[in-house]
Formats: sequence, C-alpha cells, structure tokens
Amino acid sequence: MERNLKNVLVISFGFLLLFTAYGGLQSLQSSLHSEEGLGVASLSVLYAALILSSMFLPPILIKKLGCKWTIAGSMCCYIAFSLGNFYASWYTLIPTSVILGLGGAPLWSAKCTYLTIAGNSYAEKAGKNGKDIINQYFGVFFLIFQSSGIWGNLISSLVFSQASNKVEISEENLACCGAYDCITDTTNTTASAEPSNSLIYTLLGIYTASGVLAVLLIVIFLDQIKSDQAETEKEILETPSFWSTFLATFQHLKDKRQCLLIPLTMYSGFEQGFLSGDYTKTYVTCALGIHYVGYVMICFSAVNSLCSLLFGKISQFTGRKLLFALATVTNTACIIALLLWKPHPKQLAVFFVFPALWGLSDAIWQTQTNGLYGVLFEKHTEAAFANYRLWESFGFVIAFGYSTKLQVYIKLYILLSVLVLSMVTYGAVEYLEAKSSPGTPTATKKENVGPLTQETHM
Repeated sequence: MERNLKNVLVISFGFLLLFTAYGGLQSLQSSLHSEEGLGVASLSVLYAALILSSMFLPPILIKKLGCKWTIAGSMCCYIAFSLGNFYASWYTLIPTSVILGLGGAPLWSAKCTYLTIAGNSYAEKAGKNGKDIINQYFGVFFLIFQSSGIWGNLISSLVFSQASNKVEISEENLACCGAYDCITDTTNTTASAEPSNSLIYTLLGIYTASGVLAVLLIVIFLDQIKSDQAETEKEILETPSFWSTFLATFQHLKDKRQCLLIPLTMYSGFEQGFLSGDYTKTYVTCALGIHYVGYVMICFSAVNSLCSLLFGKISQFTGRKLLFALATVTNTACIIALLLWKPHPKQLAVFFVFPALWGLSDAIWQTQTNGLYGVLFEKHTEAAFANYRLWESFGFVIAFGYSTKLQVYIKLYILLSVLVLSMVTYGAVEYLEAKSSPGTPTATKKENVGPLTQETHM
C-alpha cells in the first residue's frame, strides 16, 4: 500500500474510534446528567472553549509539536471528557469539557494540515494535480469518519438495552413529555431513564477504551512528517500568522454579506443543539427510555450522511436557493409538528421520522452554508471560515446554555424565529449578489470546503 494512503487510513480510523465515543456521549449528556442541567451546561462550556481554541491554539501547537503529536495530544483531551463522565459532577465534567473544547480545534487543524501535506507530497511524486489528490484523501477520510455517529449510538443503545429493571412509563409521566414538558430540571424524566451504574460504567469503559485505541493507533502507525516536507508544513502554519488570522476574523465583519450570514450560521448551531440536547431528553428518553436515544440518533446520522452526499452532487443542477427553501420548509414543518405532538410509546415510528427529516435539513445547512461561504468569500476563505466556526459554535453555546432554563415550546419558538430571520438575511445576501453580478450563475459547493464542515461538529 502506498505510504501516504496508509497514513490517511490511520488518521481516518483513529478519528472513527475517537468520535464513536464522543458522538455517543454527546447525544446522552442531557439524559444522563439532567440534575441541575449539568449535561447541557457541560456542552455549552465545551463549545465556548472551542471558540477560544479555534482562535489561538492550532498554529502554536502544530508548530511546536508537529501534526502527529498534536493529533495524539488533542485526542487525549477527548479521553479526559470520557473519564469525567465516570463521576459526573460540576467539579469533574465542566473542567473536562473545557479540556475537550481546547483540544478540538488543534485536532481538526492538524488533521487538515497533515492530509494536505500528504496529498501534495504524493501528487508531486506521481506527477498529478495536488488539489485532486487532496480531495481524494478527504473523501476517504469522511467516508470512514461519518460512520462514527452510527457506531457510537449503536453501542449506547445495545448497552442500555441490557437493563433488567425497565419500568412501564405511566400516562401521568407521558403527559410531561414533549413541547410542554413539566419535568423539573432536578429530576430524571422517568424511572426507565435511569440505567444502573454498572451499565453506565460499562458504556463509559467501552468509550474510554475506544479513545485510548485511537491514540495508540496514531502514536504507533502514523508516520511523522518527513524532513523534506517540513518546509511545506511551516508555510501552511506561518502564512498568515495566527494573530493576523485572529484580527482578520473580526475585520471580515466589515463585509455586509458576512454580517447578514450570522443568523444563518448561528441557526446551524441552534438546530443541532436542539436535537442532541432537547429532543433526545424531552421526547425520546421521557417517552421511550434512554436506551432508544442511540437508535434515534443513528437514524439522524445515517440520513444526514446520505443526504450530504446527495445534495453535494445535485446542488449543481438545482442551485442553492431551492435547497435552502427545502431545508426551511422541512425544519418549519418539524418545529410546528413538535409543538403539537404528544409523544407516546405506541407511536414508535414517529420518534424516528423527526430525526430523519432533521438529518435531511441539517445536511443542506452544512453543505450549502459551507459552499456559500466558499463562493462569496473566495479571496478571504480563512477569515470567512473562522467566522463560520465562531458563529456556529456561538449558536451551540446559546442553545445548550438556555436548555435547562426554558420549557421546550419556548425553545421551539426561538428556533422558528431564528430560522425566519436567517432566511430573511440570506435572501438579502442573494439579492446583493444578484445586484452586483447579475450574469453570474448560482454557485455550487466548492471543492475545498468539505473538510471545514466538520470542525464545528467536534
């Protein structure tokens, strides 16, 4: 096997193992640690730390440690979060969430840098186009990585399904599920939502072991960047410097189009935060039990991955406006239905319809918003995508931050309001573009924006 491809596979399977653990844990935080909203508070803190990390840490760490050891070290930050869940409290989960958030940005930046250098290296030897090889490598990476959402959630559901003390949920408790939830934030939703400590420790043990395997895979099998490639790495990191990038991020807000895209970018964080923080707790865990959370999130992940691939292909034929309209109608219908629906175990299929439709919409928000940034700000991509990461992460922080303070129906109204505002401001961006360049065809997703989509997903 060609050495560069071997390294791509090592990184891909390392990330698969790591995010199998993290993805499963993120989906369970609001249900496992509902006391005083600890679970969602930890996620809010995590994304706040990610914002700071994105601004400062990646260039410094990669320059000091190199890509391989930055990846390995950052993965250890994720393992710390798994360990913090063993004895979850404000004194263990919040600090480990900060650690994970700080490690998130260097991890993704080092991965992008490594794959870029590996692609250029092979292309130079083989006499091929560097961009083509890099896109192939990223394609292999995301093909393997995207399945982590399925495996992590499958493991959690299989483990929690072993519970011997499943309790029938009373009609009285069921009345407290859904948009008009009446459960206080200091209690678990139902008796069936309380898996035994032994099952929780078993799950956390599997997740921690998965993270440790990821680190070992990187340390043992990933090649350090060779000396003749060091200059390439240096150029990638030093042009421009992290301080100039930091300043450029905020200077980019002088662009009216960037300001208009802030609501749309934040909505991406809001809608993902709602699904993983509120839908899993007040609909799924409350009415079905925590062992169904994994199955429901598998449905979301599978549809999201398939639709990301599909919409990335068909956007060149449909244009982005039609796809954004489809996502808006789908999300609006889901929000209205969630306001009206009273979840009940007898309606099992409905619990999977919502995440499937949500996955379809999210696929559009991710692929087309990234594509929109790449097309509109082609000459300032680094500052533009720094803004993308900043505002989407800010959306996550707010969504998880108010999660325990408001009832679900209020959060749904907020979600709907932000969606409407997003479409108004997005329409203004399209109007400005049409006005400035009436002969330019509707742009499609750029080749080089794929890797950036995932950075905000941790």
